Parts: sequence; C-alpha cells; structure tokens
Amino acid sequence: MKRSSRARTGAAVSVLALALITGCGGGSDGKDSSEGSDKGSDKASSPTTAAKAFSAAELEKLLLAQGEVKGYKVASGDDTLPKSKSDVKADKAACAPLAYAMAGLAPGETDANASNTVSKDPSADAASKAPEDLTEADIENAFDIDMTFVGLSSYQGDGAEKAVRAVSDGVAACSGGFGITAQGEQQKLTKVTAGKASGKGDESVAFSVDSAMDGAGTATFNTEVVRVGSTVTTYYTVNFVSAGAGKAAEIPAAVIDAQLAKLK
Repeated sequence: MKRSSRARTGAAVSVLALALITGCGGGSDGKDSSEGSDKGSDKASSPTTAAKAFSAAELEKLLLAQGEVKGYKVASGDDTLPKSKSDVKADKAACAPLAYAMAGLAPGETDANASNTVSKDPSADAASKAPEDLTEADIENAFDIDMTFVGLSSYQGDGAEKAVRAVSDGVAACSGGFGITAQGEQQKLTKVTAGKASGKGDESVAFSVDSAMDGAGTATFNTEVVRVGSTVTTYYTVNFVSAGAGKAAEIPAAVIDAQLAKLK
C-alpha cells in the first residue's frame, strides 16, 4: 500500500475507531438481522436478574492484562479510547448503541464501564532497528497489526439483555448507514450489516460497518457484542493495512475467549 493510501486509511480509521494512534494521520458478510445474534436455547433462558453487577472499578480489574492472552499486547485505553459517551455522537438515536460498542463504551444504560486495547504482538525485527535503517516493508508491517478495542459494561436487573437487544435492533434500523462524530471529526458509515456471531457467552451479536474513505472507496470493520450474565463485552477490530486493501480484520477468537474466561 502506498504511503498516501495508508494516510487516507489512517485518517478514516482514526475517526471511526476513535483512536489517536501514532502514524494514523492525526467482515463477515451479513445476510439478515437474525444471523447477527446467537441465543442458544439454554443460554437465552438463563436468568440475569440475580447475576452480580460490577462497578467500574471492578470491571477495570476484569479487563485483560498483559500476559493473559498469548501473542497479544494489552494496553490501557486511556490514550486511545473516548472517556465517555459525550465524546461520541450518532446522527440517529437507534444507531448510538452501535457507535458506543465500536468505541469500547457501554451500549446500554449504565455508568459501569471499562475499556482497553489488545493488539497482535508485532515482529521484533523492526523494533530492533534504528529509524534510519527501517525499510519500506518494515514501515508497512508496522501498520499490519490487528488492534481490538475491548469494552466491559455491567448492569442491574435485565439491563445487560436490553443492551444487547439495543445493538441487535440498531443493526436492522441502521442498515442504510449513519453519521458519527468523535473528537470533533465527522465520519459517514455507509452501510451496516449483520455478521455471524461467535456464539460465545449467554448471547452474542455481530455486525460490520462500511466507512467512506475520503474518496478512496470504502473500508469494512467488524464488531461483536457478547453478554455474560449482567456483563456485556464489546470487541471492535481494526487493521490499517487490511482496511486499505479492502479486507475487514476478523475479531480474534483468542481475545474473546480470554476475556470471557475472566468473567466466569
């Protein structure tokens, strides 16, 4: 990918992903909304009203930590993710839960929320070189990393189920796309499609969004929302090189599995 193409990709992703990542310039095909949700017969009937609701401080401790998922680096979301929902605006109310899920924020009504970033551990080859010794391939590979924004939110009563339902309903209501504003920047999402969920947890919903890329076509990004009892986990994965090549980065199953294991 040429440098100019990479810059355009980074600009689009920096708004869409709501991340200020050094070097960024400042999915699954859906069939219908039923495909985006997996509520196994036993899982859907499991009661959530008695499940423990966690505080924001408790959720921080339940986030994945460095060393807990092999082959990945874990970093605080303090510098890359929005602090609150006031930092993220969708131009359609029904689409707000989708925008929040993509930003590591609670898709439902709760103040108990925590988030971080989990990235594929890059090769150490380029990291060992002096800046003047870096090749174009080294620079390209530095962008070829899957980064997943992970969010945890917890709810009283049936709030977690309502949060997942809001996402599922939003996928159908926002299929024609919607606008999103983050950190003062606007981005047009041209399409939303239901994806094939992992089937993890008590229920899960997956969706993909297509984003306009400043005259350079569109890029597709994947999100999954998984509920475990009263806690909702969200995963949004970006890869600058994949996006520029017209391919959506898949959400790593290892990251989902490792995060859900901490909630059991």
